[in-house]
Amino acid sequence: MSHLLEVKNIETYYDLVYAVRGASLSVEEGSITAILGNNGAGKSTILKTVMGLIDDQPEKGSIEFDSQPVHHRDTDEIVRMGIAYVPEGREVFDELTVQEHLLLGAYLRKDKAGISTDIEQVYAYFPVLR
Repeated sequence: MSHLLEVKNIETYYDLVYAVRGASLSVEEGSITAILGNNGAGKSTILKTVMGLIDDQPEKGSIEFDSQPVHHRDTDEIVRMGIAYVPEGREVFDELTVQEHLLLGAYLRKDKAGISTDIEQVYAYFPVLR
C-alpha cells in the first residue's frame, strides 16, 4: 500500500546532540495522524526535519511525499510539493490579521474562487475568527 507521507528511520542532530533516533511514520491520504510524546521527545524535530527546516538533516533515513524523496530538499520546494508546517502558538505572525494568515496559507494556490470558498469554510467552522 502506498502512503502519502513516509518517514523511515530518520536520525536528526542539532550540532552534536542526537535529537531523533530511528523515527518512522506513515500517513495515508485523507487520514489524520498525530505524533504523541513527552516534552523534548522529538515531535517538533521530526516535523522540522520533514520540512527541511534543520540544515543537512536527517543524518540518516528517508522521507518521501507522494513517492517523491523529500529529505535534503529546500523548504520552499517541500512547500510547493504540498507539505506545510504550522508552528505551535496562537500567533504565527503577530502583526498579521486572521484574514492575512489565511491568505498566507493559500500563497501557492492560483484558484481565487476556491481560496475564498475555503476561507469562508474556516470562518463557518470557527466563527470567532471572523
